[in-house]
Amino acid sequence: MGYTHHDTTGYNAADRSAVLPGVHLIASLLKRWIAGTLHHRVSTEHLCYHLDEYTFRFNRRTARKRGSLFYRLLQQAVATDPHPLHDLQRPGDPGW
Repeated sequence: MGYTHHDTTGYNAADRSAVLPGVHLIASLLKRWIAGTLHHRVSTEHLCYHLDEYTFRFNRRTARKRGSLFYRLLQQAVATDPHPLHDLQRPGDPGW
């Protein structure tokens, strides 16, 4: 069909940030968020919750109405069942 394929790895690219710009944006914002919000402390047992919060904030980073961010967070908090700390830390453990 007349196309010529040229593969380029990120390390060999002339402009590394142009290879996968979305990935670089997400990774740099995640590192900044971990350093600023979590003070470089990310536990493996709560990693999925930290990433959920980051995803929530990332998806709403360009929201025009900042108040709606808090409103949506309250909506989601009210719509879910309560989860005691024990259930979050040790799911499936019958008790202390």
